[in-house]
Amino acid sequence: MKILVVDDDPRLRDLVRTALERAGHDVLCAADGTKGLTEARRSTPDLVVLDIGLPEMDGLEVCRRIRQTSQVPILFLTARDDEVDRIVGLELGADDYVSKPFSPRELVARIAAILRRTSGAAPAETRRHGRISLDLSARHCRIDDQPLSLTGTEFQLIAALVGAPNRLLSRAELANAVWGAGAQQSDRTMDSHLRNLRRKLAEAGLPDAIETVHGQGMRLGHCG
Repeated sequence: MKILVVDDDPRLRDLVRTALERAGHDVLCAADGTKGLTEARRSTPDLVVLDIGLPEMDGLEVCRRIRQTSQVPILFLTARDDEVDRIVGLELGADDYVSKPFSPRELVARIAAILRRTSGAAPAETRRHGRISLDLSARHCRIDDQPLSLTGTEFQLIAALVGAPNRLLSRAELANAVWGAGAQQSDRTMDSHLRNLRRKLAEAGLPDAIETVHGQGMRLGHCG
């Protein structure tokens, strides 16, 4: 996979590049937000590792501009105490984040998990529920005949719900479907992705697509 690393710390860039190349990836690097955005548009990477505290243009703005035209997976690098920035990043469409300082092995594992769920081969199958149609092999979502642009994480969430439309899924079941069994994700992370998905469904004319039963879980509504 081709991975773009955007960070202004040359030692960290070299550390991440080395770890990713050892894992078999092709790595591109940029030292500031403006160059990172240009490189993301030019090289169309399979995943972007994006620092938040960047010169020229911060990582949150880079993410926002990338999301205007692309759903490439984005993993943020954040300072350990920047919870607000992490949440804002998820709201903008980031797929995951790793807090500094971090283990290169952890970063490589997180990237591998994102790539598995966003680019792994899926069975050739179409799932439908009401006005929602999912192409699992192409990872496309449509509302009626109109495409709905989703991040990889948002697609995994809607696929889990469409796959079990008549029963409640607990938060743990949804987390397992998206991140895999045993993955550690905060409730804030889950809430951010669900909020983004609900907003996109509402904008497509399905404001009540996801029903929440307090203390039990979530399920799809009629979606008709």
